[in-house]
Amino acid sequence: MIQDNPVFFDKEKTFLKVETLVKKHAKEGVQLIVFPESFVPGYPRGFSFGATIGSRTPEGRALYADYYNNSVSLEGEDLKRLESLSKSQNIYIVIGITEKQETNGSLFCSMAYISPTKGLLGTHRKIKPTGSERIVWSEASGDSLVTFKTNIGKLGGLICWENYMPLARMAMYEKGVEIYIAPTADSREEWTSTMKHIALEGRCFVLGCNQYFTKSMYPEKYRKLVESEDENNCPGGSLIVSPLGKIIAGPTFGKSDALVAELDLNEIALSKLDFDVIGHYARPDIFDFKVVDQPEIKEE
Repeated sequence: MIQDNPVFFDKEKTFLKVETLVKKHAKEGVQLIVFPESFVPGYPRGFSFGATIGSRTPEGRALYADYYNNSVSLEGEDLKRLESLSKSQNIYIVIGITEKQETNGSLFCSMAYISPTKGLLGTHRKIKPTGSERIVWSEASGDSLVTFKTNIGKLGGLICWENYMPLARMAMYEKGVEIYIAPTADSREEWTSTMKHIALEGRCFVLGCNQYFTKSMYPEKYRKLVESEDENNCPGGSLIVSPLGKIIAGPTFGKSDALVAELDLNEIALSKLDFDVIGHYARPDIFDFKVVDQPEIKEE
């Protein structure tokens, strides 16, 4: 799991960094590598895009166009590049991207799941961007609540503050997710508690993945937009948690890092002796849970 910084708002250079990191850790025998929320082309912390209620500025529109042009398309060469990387290194890649779609001008905060044998398994798009994120990111529907049965376990997850939506979490648990992936931009100490809670609640491994980013890492042309930001505006906090809520790796703050752990999926069965949110601790005679348009778990 990667805690690092992108080459901000530069898709090509960030892709080169992704390729370097994937190859490095694939050589170490890693089977799954996870990148943070909007790693490509970067999480636009501190940007207003010139938008206030009732007005937008030309400069803000130009910034949005810059963001759009450096965002990732999963309909062409960007996807082929990621699929080729996954296949050549024999490693699963889950990567946070700002995604553009060729048919419209909207952007999504997305998490792409890529298999070394099947290519793109599917994409989770944020169903509710938080606060001012809604200026630049569209919201997705229930068909974005994807899960995958792979050779390394059942994968699924949510992005950043979607993880504070109880019913969205339940949608993941209902599919029996074993490796719950939570890319984020939240560096608060409280996020550690959130990740531990989800692991305990879902009886799954949780991978909470964040960037390490400082104000000095913004290109010079963007510095004036973030003058009010703290220098250490995203210190990280990535961690890996067991199904019993025990921290296996991290949380790591204040540096670029890679968190590596070996996950024993048998721990999930052990953890369900006394609690199973979708099994003997569920009460279907009282609660009727339905998710509109959520796809069935996809088998690799």
